[in-house]
Amino acid sequence: MLFYTKICVPLHKSFSVMNNTTQEFDAAMASCRDIFVKKLSDYGPSWRIMRPQSVTDQIFIKAKRIRSLQIKGHSAVGEGILPEFMAIVNYGIVGIIQLHEGFVDSKDMDNEKAMALYDSVARQARDLLIAKNHDYDEAWRGMRVPSYVDFILTKIERIKEIEDHEGHTSVSEGIDSNYLDIMVYAVFGIIKLTE
Repeated sequence: MLFYTKICVPLHKSFSVMNNTTQEFDAAMASCRDIFVKKLSDYGPSWRIMRPQSVTDQIFIKAKRIRSLQIKGHSAVGEGILPEFMAIVNYGIVGIIQLHEGFVDSKDMDNEKAMALYDSVARQARDLLIAKNHDYDEAWRGMRVPSYVDFILTKIERIKEIEDHEGHTSVSEGIDSNYLDIMVYAVFGIIKLTE
């Protein structure tokens, strides 16, 4: 009985922290979703014309700006790092939608369908977070925000290579898996910046 108790206590504590991470992830995603809804109201799903490479470049621009702000310590245009992490999450979702739906020459879906696709991809990211957080035991909490950005930039370089090879990989994850990882790292950045 004593042996059982020693094992159960850390598992219970780990579950509690994991549950907190899931709640924090949900709150961060809710903020990203709110911005996406507002932009969808302003522009509709105009992003449907973007080819996957353009989405990758847009995420690259956002991540490079975060890194630049971290190094320089201030913004000349008055916009901070947090909105850029949120944009990375939303563009990651757009990227996965574009991979699966293809790109078009003009908007081809209504806002309701766009949001259904958004929510589906957000659930995939949540499932990935839960699985990885289980395996890595909350390691992301010990990381620093600049590391998230560096990992995002590394994932972008990988995506660019895969795109240059027309989506083919030998042993590596595909583009959609890299987009999901980027989203999770960006959410970690949001959580850290809003704690």
